[in-house]
Amino acid sequence: MTALIMPLALGAGLGAGLWALAIYLFPPRPALRVVLSRATTPASPEPILATGEAGWAARLGRPAVAPLRALGLPGARLTRDLAVIGRSTSTHLAEKTTLAVAGLVLPTLLGAALTVAGFGLGVGLPVIGGLVLAAAGFVLPDLQVRAEAAKLRTAFRHALSAYLDLVWITLAGGAGVDSALGDVVAVGRGWAFAQIRRALDTARLTRTTPWATLRRLGEELDVTELAELAASVSLAGTEGAKVRTSLAAKAQALRTHQITEAEGDAQAATERMSLPVMALFLGFLAFIAYPALVQVLNGL
Repeated sequence: MTALIMPLALGAGLGAGLWALAIYLFPPRPALRVVLSRATTPASPEPILATGEAGWAARLGRPAVAPLRALGLPGARLTRDLAVIGRSTSTHLAEKTTLAVAGLVLPTLLGAALTVAGFGLGVGLPVIGGLVLAAAGFVLPDLQVRAEAAKLRTAFRHALSAYLDLVWITLAGGAGVDSALGDVVAVGRGWAFAQIRRALDTARLTRTTPWATLRRLGEELDVTELAELAASVSLAGTEGAKVRTSLAAKAQALRTHQITEAEGDAQAATERMSLPVMALFLGFLAFIAYPALVQVLNGL
């Protein structure tokens, strides 16, 4: 079996390497309709969420970014998650490649070192271990990005609830909508308030309405509550004081949703805690029943 796995694994690795090298040296030309679409489509505004490129892994894996982009990576959902955590797609793809290559090479180097030391593991085990680690190194960054983005979105919803309460109080004190949005965000601290502050600064510099940039921020973050807030604020020009009632209702709805999620998480944690208790109970029953079962079997 090992003799069959080795040629297949080496052949697959050689083919993937040659394909990646060919894509890197001779990148495919885009179709004519794609070029015309880029030339005629109006330029989209700059994203509000800032991204950066840093790290040794991103620099080492940069040559593999173009082949992975040719495969359509990353997907649209993962791209939004990367924007939320402030990481560019090029950096993410480069880090995935670096981790995959490191996972592929590390077992081989370890096997060679053990062979030199007199503890040979053969050839099949390092190859299989390298393929498994390479797959894990390629997939685990995606899972980490999704988990971090989910945590940031949850924290943003909590901060947005407090922001709505403060805006409502400021509006009740007689302030205008624009001044209420700016004064409240200047008080807040943390990542969520920094993103809202960045959106309002973008609106002021580009001379656009603040609710338009807040709607864009909600779309980039994939937080529908912020887009609904922008729609409510946009009614201030026509509905006047009714915007205060709308903001108070949305803040209450956010708090109710957060309480419901907290209760659901608590119930899920309680159910997970029941599994170790059940396993312990079954082990206790087996411990009690084993001597009796041995006696019965020996008496037959």
